[in-house]
Amino acid sequence: MAVAEISVVPVGTDTASISDYVATALKIVEASGLKYELSSMATNLEGDLDSILEVFRKMHESAFEHGAVRALTALKIDDRRDKALTIEGKKAAVRAKLK
Repeated sequence: MAVAEISVVPVGTDTASISDYVATALKIVEASGLKYELSSMATNLEGDLDSILEVFRKMHESAFEHGAVRALTALKIDDRRDKALTIEGKKAAVRAKLK
């Protein structure tokens, strides 16, 4: 299981606001069935690598389908093979060290 962070930034739009683009991309994530968490700057996904990459591509393409002429898309993947990763598990590991 992997955890990924995806950020899609549309460029060449009529407005500085990108919330419509984010909502369109998030609908793709929701339809995928993967566990996710929306943050203020990106979306975190949890699942198998093939599914994450499929969703990543659809999210990237959605910017163009929504009217952008350019998209800057960032992907970070944490893919451990020695134990399962989860979004909550990664946060809990840091919280435990704050005590």
